[in-house]
Amino acid sequence: MENALIVSSTQKGMDTLENLLRQCGGPSPAAAKNGGEARRMLLEAEYDLVVVNAPLTDEFGHELALSAAESSAAGVILIVKSELADELSARVEDVGVFVVPKPVSRPFFYQAVRLAQASHRRVLGLRTENVRLQSKIEEIRLVDRAKCALIQYLNMTEPQAHRYIEKQAMDLRLTRRQVAENIVKTYEM
Repeated sequence: MENALIVSSTQKGMDTLENLLRQCGGPSPAAAKNGGEARRMLLEAEYDLVVVNAPLTDEFGHELALSAAESSAAGVILIVKSELADELSARVEDVGVFVVPKPVSRPFFYQAVRLAQASHRRVLGLRTENVRLQSKIEEIRLVDRAKCALIQYLNMTEPQAHRYIEKQAMDLRLTRRQVAENIVKTYEM
């Protein structure tokens, strides 16, 4: 855990959570006293873990937890009174927020932190895969545009255009993307 944010309206709650997180092996976490301040901090920096100690002074806290889970890759833990835990868990668990009932037991909190960290790593992995796939889709579109240009301007068939791009990439030791970019520049500019 590189970067954590604790959101708690009380200093006692802040100190307790900070101590628990330090015992998990993390560095000193950032702190916010209310939902508005936490939202600003979430816009300014990336966090691996966000711990919300509900209720907050300006909102209950589950909205903040939902927002943090949806808009970032952070693992999110929401700490609420035990009588509200089941109800709030049903509202927020689909987004990936872990609900911990008060009073917070040390072993349960550590387990929630580990699960939140695993969730964070998984989301980061999915984001990386998404970027890779988006790049691949962009390359396919570009190669298709180049094929269309070859078909239109050089009267090639689709298999001929495909073969031409593949052969140019091998002969010139370029990627298919680079060959396609050159073709598009030549015929579409």
